[in-house]
Amino acid sequence: MNSFFKDKVVWITGASSGIGEALASELKDSGAKLILSARREEELIRVKEELGKTDEDCLVLPFDLENYSYIENLPDQAILKFGKVDVLINNGGISQRSFAHETSMSTYKSLMNVDFFGNIALSLAVLPHFRERKQGWIVSVSSVAGKFGVPLRTGYSAAKFALSGFYEALRAENSKENLKVLLVYPGFVRTKISENAFSGNGSKHGKLDPGIRSGIGADECAREILNSIALGKNEIVIAGPKEKFGIFLHKYFPRVFAYQISKAKVV
Repeated sequence: MNSFFKDKVVWITGASSGIGEALASELKDSGAKLILSARREEELIRVKEELGKTDEDCLVLPFDLENYSYIENLPDQAILKFGKVDVLINNGGISQRSFAHETSMSTYKSLMNVDFFGNIALSLAVLPHFRERKQGWIVSVSSVAGKFGVPLRTGYSAAKFALSGFYEALRAENSKENLKVLLVYPGFVRTKISENAFSGNGSKHGKLDPGIRSGIGADECAREILNSIALGKNEIVIAGPKEKFGIFLHKYFPRVFAYQISKAKVV
Protein backbone atom coordinates (compact mmCIF):
# COMPACT_ATOMS: atom_id res chain seq x y z
CA MET A 1 0.00 0.00 0.00
CA ASN A 2 2.66 2.51 1.03
CA SER A 3 4.56 2.22 -2.26
CA PHE A 4 1.38 3.10 -4.15
CA PHE A 5 0.90 6.37 -2.25
CA LYS A 6 4.54 7.51 -2.37
CA ASP A 7 4.73 11.04 -3.82
CA LYS A 8 0.96 11.21 -4.28
CA VAL A 9 -1.12 14.11 -2.97
CA VAL A 10 -4.05 12.78 -0.96
CA TRP A 11 -6.92 15.06 0.08
CA ILE A 12 -9.00 13.79 3.03
CA THR A 13 -12.21 15.43 4.23
CA GLY A 14 -13.51 14.77 7.72
CA ALA A 15 -9.86 14.49 8.70
CA SER A 16 -10.22 15.90 12.22
CA SER A 17 -11.48 12.65 13.77
CA GLY A 18 -12.73 9.12 13.18
CA ILE A 19 -12.06 7.42 9.85
CA GLY A 20 -10.57 10.58 8.34
CA GLU A 21 -7.97 10.95 11.08
CA ALA A 22 -7.23 7.23 10.84
CA LEU A 23 -6.66 7.56 7.08
CA ALA A 24 -4.17 10.36 7.67
CA SER A 25 -2.43 8.29 10.34
CA GLU A 26 -2.15 5.24 8.05
CA LEU A 27 -0.56 7.45 5.38
CA LYS A 28 1.91 9.04 7.79
CA ASP A 29 4.94 7.09 6.60
CA SER A 30 3.80 6.39 3.03
CA GLY A 31 5.61 9.29 1.39
CA ALA A 32 2.29 10.90 0.46
CA LYS A 33 1.60 14.60 0.85
CA LEU A 34 -1.62 15.25 2.74
CA ILE A 35 -4.39 17.83 2.50
CA LEU A 36 -6.50 17.75 5.65
CA SER A 37 -10.00 19.24 5.62
CA ALA A 38 -12.84 19.52 8.13
CA ARG A 39 -14.72 22.33 9.86
CA ARG A 40 -12.50 22.59 12.95
CA GLU A 41 -9.15 24.08 12.01
CA GLU A 42 -7.70 23.59 15.50
CA GLU A 43 -8.39 19.84 15.33
CA LEU A 44 -6.81 19.59 11.89
CA ILE A 45 -3.71 21.33 13.23
CA ARG A 46 -3.68 18.84 16.12
CA VAL A 47 -3.80 15.90 13.67
CA LYS A 48 -1.02 17.42 11.59
CA GLU A 49 1.21 17.94 14.65
CA GLU A 50 0.52 14.51 16.11
CA LEU A 51 1.51 12.92 12.81
CA GLY A 52 4.73 14.91 12.81
CA LYS A 53 3.85 16.58 9.52
CA THR A 54 5.27 19.91 8.38
CA ASP A 55 4.13 22.61 5.98
CA GLU A 56 6.29 20.90 3.36
CA ASP A 57 4.14 17.77 3.23
CA CYS A 58 0.79 18.74 4.76
CA LEU A 59 -1.77 21.45 4.01
CA VAL A 60 -4.54 22.23 6.49
CA LEU A 61 -7.52 23.42 4.46
CA PRO A 62 -10.59 23.87 6.67
CA PHE A 63 -14.10 24.30 5.25
CA ASP A 64 -17.71 23.48 6.06
CA LEU A 65 -19.40 20.97 3.73
CA GLU A 66 -22.80 22.49 4.49
CA ASN A 67 -21.70 25.83 2.99
CA TYR A 68 -20.62 24.25 -0.26
CA SER A 69 -21.07 27.26 -2.55
CA TYR A 70 -17.42 28.37 -2.19
CA ILE A 71 -15.89 24.88 -2.43
CA GLU A 72 -15.19 25.28 -6.16
CA ASN A 73 -12.28 27.61 -5.34
CA LEU A 74 -10.52 25.25 -2.91
CA PRO A 75 -8.65 23.05 -5.43
CA ASP A 76 -6.72 26.10 -6.63
CA GLN A 77 -5.18 26.40 -3.15
CA ALA A 78 -4.28 22.72 -3.08
CA ILE A 79 -2.75 22.78 -6.57
CA LEU A 80 -0.86 26.01 -5.79
CA LYS A 81 0.66 24.28 -2.77
CA PHE A 82 1.57 20.87 -4.23
CA GLY A 83 1.13 21.26 -8.00
CA LYS A 84 -1.47 18.50 -8.21
CA VAL A 85 -4.05 16.37 -6.44
CA ASP A 86 -3.96 12.60 -6.99
CA VAL A 87 -6.52 11.16 -4.60
CA LEU A 88 -9.65 12.78 -3.14
CA ILE A 89 -11.24 10.90 -0.23
CA ASN A 90 -14.69 12.30 0.51
CA ASN A 91 -15.07 11.11 4.08
CA GLY A 92 -16.69 14.11 5.77
CA GLY A 93 -20.34 13.83 6.72
CA ILE A 94 -22.93 13.61 9.46
CA SER A 95 -25.49 11.01 10.47
CA GLN A 96 -29.03 11.14 11.88
CA ARG A 97 -30.92 9.56 14.78
CA SER A 98 -34.61 10.49 14.52
CA PHE A 99 -37.88 9.13 13.16
CA ALA A 100 -39.13 10.73 9.95
CA HIS A 101 -42.26 12.13 11.63
CA GLU A 102 -40.04 13.83 14.21
CA THR A 103 -37.55 15.32 11.75
CA SER A 104 -37.81 18.87 10.43
CA MET A 105 -37.28 19.80 6.80
CA SER A 106 -34.41 22.03 7.84
CA THR A 107 -32.66 19.00 9.33
CA TYR A 108 -33.21 17.04 6.11
CA LYS A 109 -31.77 19.95 4.12
CA SER A 110 -28.69 20.07 6.35
CA LEU A 111 -28.18 16.32 5.96
CA MET A 112 -28.37 16.55 2.17
CA ASN A 113 -26.14 19.62 2.07
CA VAL A 114 -23.39 17.98 4.13
CA ASP A 115 -23.62 14.37 2.98
CA PHE A 116 -24.51 14.86 -0.69
CA PHE A 117 -24.19 18.37 -2.11
CA GLY A 118 -21.04 19.30 -0.19
CA ASN A 119 -19.52 15.95 -1.07
CA ILE A 120 -20.15 16.15 -4.80
CA ALA A 121 -19.30 19.86 -4.92
CA LEU A 122 -15.72 19.10 -3.97
CA SER A 123 -15.53 16.22 -6.46
CA LEU A 124 -16.86 18.46 -9.24
CA ALA A 125 -14.35 21.15 -8.29
CA VAL A 126 -11.42 18.71 -8.58
CA LEU A 127 -12.82 16.88 -11.63
CA PRO A 128 -11.41 19.26 -14.33
CA HIS A 129 -7.93 18.79 -12.83
CA PHE A 130 -8.28 15.01 -12.97
CA ARG A 131 -9.64 15.08 -16.52
CA GLU A 132 -6.83 17.35 -17.68
CA ARG A 133 -4.20 15.04 -16.18
CA LYS A 134 -6.13 11.93 -17.32
CA GLN A 135 -5.70 10.34 -13.94
CA GLY A 136 -7.10 10.59 -10.46
CA TRP A 137 -8.92 8.73 -7.74
CA ILE A 138 -12.18 9.81 -6.10
CA VAL A 139 -13.32 7.92 -3.03
CA SER A 140 -16.77 8.35 -1.53
CA VAL A 141 -17.13 7.01 2.01
CA SER A 142 -20.79 6.08 2.09
CA SER A 143 -22.39 3.66 4.57
CA VAL A 144 -24.21 0.34 4.74
CA ALA A 145 -27.20 2.71 5.18
CA GLY A 146 -26.57 3.58 1.53
CA LYS A 147 -27.30 -0.05 0.62
CA PHE A 148 -30.62 -0.33 2.45
CA GLY A 149 -32.86 2.03 4.39
CA VAL A 150 -32.29 2.00 8.14
CA PRO A 151 -34.77 3.22 10.80
CA LEU A 152 -33.90 6.57 12.39
CA ARG A 153 -31.69 7.40 9.40
CA THR A 154 -34.16 8.37 6.64
CA GLY A 155 -32.25 11.46 5.56
CA TYR A 156 -28.85 9.88 6.07
CA SER A 157 -29.82 6.83 4.00
CA ALA A 158 -31.30 9.07 1.30
CA ALA A 159 -28.07 11.06 1.00
CA LYS A 160 -25.92 7.93 0.90
CA PHE A 161 -28.16 6.31 -1.76
CA ALA A 162 -27.81 9.51 -3.80
CA LEU A 163 -24.02 9.33 -3.59
CA SER A 164 -24.05 5.82 -5.08
CA GLY A 165 -26.04 6.94 -8.11
CA PHE A 166 -23.88 10.01 -8.66
CA TYR A 167 -20.51 8.28 -8.39
CA GLU A 168 -21.45 5.22 -10.40
CA ALA A 169 -22.55 7.53 -13.23
CA LEU A 170 -19.45 9.70 -12.81
CA ARG A 171 -17.24 6.62 -13.08
CA ALA A 172 -18.95 5.56 -16.31
CA GLU A 173 -18.68 9.04 -17.82
CA ASN A 174 -14.96 9.32 -17.09
CA SER A 175 -13.64 5.81 -17.67
CA LYS A 176 -11.79 6.97 -20.82
CA GLU A 177 -10.17 9.74 -18.76
CA ASN A 178 -8.63 7.12 -16.43
CA LEU A 179 -10.64 8.41 -13.46
CA LYS A 180 -11.01 5.78 -10.73
CA VAL A 181 -14.02 5.94 -8.43
CA LEU A 182 -14.26 3.86 -5.26
CA LEU A 183 -17.49 3.60 -3.27
CA VAL A 184 -16.94 2.57 0.36
CA TYR A 185 -19.77 1.16 2.48
CA PRO A 186 -18.73 0.95 6.14
CA GLY A 187 -20.94 -0.70 8.73
CA PHE A 188 -20.47 -0.03 12.44
CA VAL A 189 -17.09 1.68 12.97
CA ARG A 190 -15.90 2.92 16.35
CA THR A 191 -16.13 6.68 15.84
CA LYS A 192 -18.24 9.51 17.25
CA ILE A 193 -20.69 9.34 14.33
CA SER A 194 -23.71 8.57 16.52
CA GLU A 195 -22.76 11.13 19.15
CA ASN A 196 -22.40 13.85 16.51
CA ALA A 197 -25.52 12.80 14.58
CA PHE A 198 -28.48 15.13 14.08
CA SER A 199 -31.60 14.63 16.14
CA GLY A 200 -34.93 15.58 14.56
CA ASN A 201 -34.58 19.29 15.33
CA GLY A 202 -30.97 19.48 14.18
CA SER A 203 -29.39 19.35 17.64
CA LYS A 204 -26.63 16.89 18.46
CA HIS A 205 -27.80 13.36 19.33
CA GLY A 206 -25.04 13.02 21.92
CA LYS A 207 -25.29 9.25 22.51
CA LEU A 208 -23.03 6.34 21.60
CA ASP A 209 -24.86 3.53 19.82
CA PRO A 210 -24.20 -0.01 21.13
CA GLY A 211 -23.41 -1.16 17.58
CA ILE A 212 -20.81 1.59 17.22
CA ARG A 213 -19.23 0.66 20.55
CA SER A 214 -18.65 -2.92 19.37
CA GLY A 215 -17.84 -2.02 15.76
CA ILE A 216 -14.72 -2.22 13.61
CA GLY A 217 -11.81 0.01 14.58
CA ALA A 218 -11.33 3.19 12.54
CA ASP A 219 -7.73 2.18 11.83
CA GLU A 220 -8.81 -1.17 10.36
CA CYS A 221 -11.43 0.59 8.23
CA ALA A 222 -8.83 3.10 7.01
CA ARG A 223 -6.39 0.36 6.00
CA GLU A 224 -9.08 -1.43 3.99
CA ILE A 225 -9.99 1.80 2.19
CA LEU A 226 -6.37 2.57 1.28
CA ASN A 227 -5.68 -0.99 0.14
CA SER A 228 -8.81 -0.86 -2.03
CA ILE A 229 -7.60 2.37 -3.67
CA ALA A 230 -4.21 0.79 -4.40
CA LEU A 231 -5.93 -2.28 -5.88
CA GLY A 232 -8.17 -0.18 -8.13
CA LYS A 233 -11.44 -1.52 -6.70
CA ASN A 234 -14.80 0.03 -7.58
CA GLU A 235 -16.63 -0.86 -4.38
CA ILE A 236 -15.97 -2.27 -0.94
CA VAL A 237 -18.13 -3.12 2.07
CA ILE A 238 -16.29 -2.79 5.39
CA ALA A 239 -18.62 -4.29 7.96
CA GLY A 240 -19.29 -7.09 10.38
CA PRO A 241 -21.26 -10.27 9.60
CA LYS A 242 -24.58 -8.75 10.73
CA GLU A 243 -24.44 -5.81 8.31
CA LYS A 244 -23.16 -7.97 5.46
CA PHE A 245 -25.99 -10.44 6.02
CA GLY A 246 -28.42 -7.51 5.88
CA ILE A 247 -27.07 -6.52 2.46
CA PHE A 248 -27.45 -10.13 1.29
CA LEU A 249 -31.05 -10.37 2.53
CA HIS A 250 -31.97 -7.00 1.01
CA LYS A 251 -30.65 -8.05 -2.41
CA TYR A 252 -31.89 -11.63 -2.64
CA PHE A 253 -34.79 -11.88 -0.16
CA PRO A 254 -36.34 -8.39 -0.01
CA ARG A 255 -39.58 -9.43 1.69
CA VAL A 256 -37.70 -11.24 4.46
CA PHE A 257 -35.42 -8.25 4.83
CA ALA A 258 -38.38 -5.82 5.04
CA TYR A 259 -39.91 -7.90 7.82
CA GLN A 260 -36.64 -8.24 9.74
CA ILE A 261 -35.69 -4.55 9.52
CA SER A 262 -39.16 -3.53 10.72
CA LYS A 263 -38.65 -5.66 13.84
CA ALA A 264 -35.09 -4.55 14.49
CA LYS A 265 -34.27 -2.66 17.65
CA VAL A 266 -33.89 0.94 16.62
CA VAL A 267 -30.88 2.83 18.00
